[in-house]
Amino acid sequence: MMAVLSTLLHATAFKSPFLSTLVPSIGLAYALQAAVAVPSIVAQSERFYDLSGSLTYLSCTALSLYLPTIRARHAAAAMGAVKPAWPSILGALRGAPGAGLNWRQVALSAAVSIWATRLGTYLFQRISADGSDSRFDGLRTSPPKFLGAFFAQATWVSLCLLPVLALNSLPASVFAGLGGAIGITDVIGLLLYVGGLSFEVTADRQKNAWVQEKKEKKHEEDFLTRGLWSKSRHPNYFGESTLWTGIATTAAGVLASNVGQVGMGLGGWGLAGKAIALGMCGVSPAFVSFLLLKVSGVPMSEGKYDKRYGDREDYKRWKRETPMFIPKF
Repeated sequence: MMAVLSTLLHATAFKSPFLSTLVPSIGLAYALQAAVAVPSIVAQSERFYDLSGSLTYLSCTALSLYLPTIRARHAAAAMGAVKPAWPSILGALRGAPGAGLNWRQVALSAAVSIWATRLGTYLFQRISADGSDSRFDGLRTSPPKFLGAFFAQATWVSLCLLPVLALNSLPASVFAGLGGAIGITDVIGLLLYVGGLSFEVTADRQKNAWVQEKKEKKHEEDFLTRGLWSKSRHPNYFGESTLWTGIATTAAGVLASNVGQVGMGLGGWGLAGKAIALGMCGVSPAFVSFLLLKVSGVPMSEGKYDKRYGDREDYKRWKRETPMFIPKF
């Protein structure tokens, strides 16, 4: 086991700390999805698809957070030197010297973990109750297409996590150059995350309550137009896009700074380096929004409802008066 670990660490020991964290983290994403894909394809079941996505988020985030320390401890052991201590999560949040991590690394890693745990649990409970997911009706019986869905999920995880992976790759010493003050991008980013997550959770809970009430014959509505669903036709998707924008904003504040540029190996690149950092962060919310608006979110949902209720006047009125994505207030 140690020989395998040593080989992997050596193979991914790039000069750039960013690449040394990015490559193993993305490799882990594809490895985990492949591991879940095989039994899922054999069983022709999508039951663990969404749950495996959440577990991949959690695993890749944790790896990126601790990989620099793993490398340092492994190198120390090889030289017979004293191994550095594991980083302290609480110490980082308190800003204690020698914690090994910066509070932003911990906060954004926790933000991803909270979102992934909540969404994975919610989706797993839903498919356990429903028995199947209509998204996979044309996929589960085709091994190549089903495998493609799992690899697409690994790509989704990798692109969404780019800002966090980049931030977690920076040595703790880099953050000392930022000082102890909380920056405007920290505040804006965390507020966007909290607001987006709250919006997504509230929308999902309202939808669940509505479905349960329908099962209990408390109403005969065919589509939900109350609560946040009267402000946006897809408030849960809007919340998800917003929270990833918040994560990217906080990460960008560090990565585009002078010390962040040096930590990523882009020192001296000037505006080009800052553009690379900002683009890397922007990929995350842009990709999430693209998926939700153009691929698997809004188009599938709207198409299904248009087919069922598209000729009804009350449905047409709801679509006409309610924004598709950005809520009206």
